[in-house]
Amino acid sequence: MSEIIVLVLRVMVALALYGFLGWAFYTIWQDLKTQSEVVQGHTYPALIIRREGDAEGKSRRYVQPEITIGRDPSCDLPIPNTTISAHHARLAYHHRQWWVEDQQSTNGTFLNQERVLTPTVIVSGDELRCGQVTLTVTFDASASS
Repeated sequence: MSEIIVLVLRVMVALALYGFLGWAFYTIWQDLKTQSEVVQGHTYPALIIRREGDAEGKSRRYVQPEITIGRDPSCDLPIPNTTISAHHARLAYHHRQWWVEDQQSTNGTFLNQERVLTPTVIVSGDELRCGQVTLTVTFDASASS
């Protein structure tokens, strides 16, 4: 009789173990599913950059979370000016804010007349100067990506 009790207890422990493992995997799967929905639904405001003194008043609109500025044609905003380094500055969206970072440029990056030495938060309407080129940065929150 005791052998039957031991067998029943072993089966119950095995079922409890499989039940726990199933619950753990289901919980992990639900968490991963929720995290992927959050990442896919991540939005950020579009960035509009206008070059000061541009006779045509052209502005460029960017919908990606990172923008590079420089003289190199591979940059997102290429500016053919000798006072601008090949990879002069970088604008990036993280922590729910746009940030500007100087990329060790020769002539420096200035935000509202102050030199950018560390990554700095920018707000809509800020004036960004790379070398001798002045840019106005605004956000288009109505058309988030």
